[in-house]
Amino acid sequence: MNRTEKAELIETLQSTFGAATSVVVTHQIGMTVAESSELRQKMREAGATYRVTKNRVTKIALQGTQFEGLTEFFNGPTAVCTSSDAVAAAKTVFEFTKTNDKVSIIGGGLDGKILSKDEVVALAKLPSLNELRGKIVGILQAPAGKLASVIAAPVGGLARVIKARADNLG
Repeated sequence: MNRTEKAELIETLQSTFGAATSVVVTHQIGMTVAESSELRQKMREAGATYRVTKNRVTKIALQGTQFEGLTEFFNGPTAVCTSSDAVAAAKTVFEFTKTNDKVSIIGGGLDGKILSKDEVVALAKLPSLNELRGKIVGILQAPAGKLASVIAAPVGGLARVIKARADNLG
């Protein structure tokens, strides 16, 4: 990799870190191309990215970003997962590590705060933003549905009484 390519890679990584809400740093040892492609695909589906990086270049790219404290994690065979969603990258890589022991989480960052491995795992176990929105909508709709059934019950009862009376008279 020549100087120009390194400069372009550093610039790309800096813009990626600048746009990211969360970053997860992983060690990946012995992953096949198929396994790596599978993880990348799952990340894309979740709205996140997975990139194997050169440690020295990544440390330079982290300078001046909110994730500058992550430089300590870049030793050995590392990869970076980034996302604008606070939970997506952590959740996706955590689910992947359950079935593949060639990838392990070593740390991360969320909105500039440096997270340990345990904190990243705890973040991954949180419900996603869409799941939380669904729960809120369900909570808001429940009282309206109950109110409608309570209001409809007396009307339905009155209709049944009138029908029974009509049947008796007829």
